Amino acid sequence: MFSHDDIRAAFRPSPRLWRLRMVQVGVITVLALGLAISVGVGIGSDTVLATLLIATVAAAAVALVLSRRRFLAWAYTERDQDLVVSRGVMFRRQSVVPYGRMQFVDVTAGPFERAFGIATVKLHTAAAASDARIPGLASAEAARLRDRLAALGEARASGL
Repeated sequence: MFSHDDIRAAFRPSPRLWRLRMVQVGVITVLALGLAISVGVGIGSDTVLATLLIATVAAAAVALVLSRRRFLAWAYTERDQDLVVSRGVMFRRQSVVPYGRMQFVDVTAGPFERAFGIATVKLHTAAAASDARIPGLASAEAARLRDRLAALGEARASGL
């Protein structure tokens, strides 16, 4: 199985994914602060305004910490016969996808991901429950991994 030492040797998402998450939390925080100021000024109470501002900043700090922990929880490693993807903060999940069971490998990148030069690799198998995806890879690394996994999947196809 995927041991603690394997996780240290595993590949991680690009730091660009962390920057994207910080920007997302920052934008939401600015919007929430604007709303808090509007509500506080509309009510006309300095106490309500201060409470809303403190609550908004505290929520942003918690969101940032949780986003960081979630970012650090992603890892993957390529082994001889399979790909192992590990993720999860509170509940750890490890997916082991044998190369021979892969049907196709998908690389996706939304507009924000493209702006940060990252992409997500998704592995598709015949099993409906397989949810192996690796977010936040540099675009070139995502393309390299897709090509490598596709080649390994074809070479080790298990009668599909």
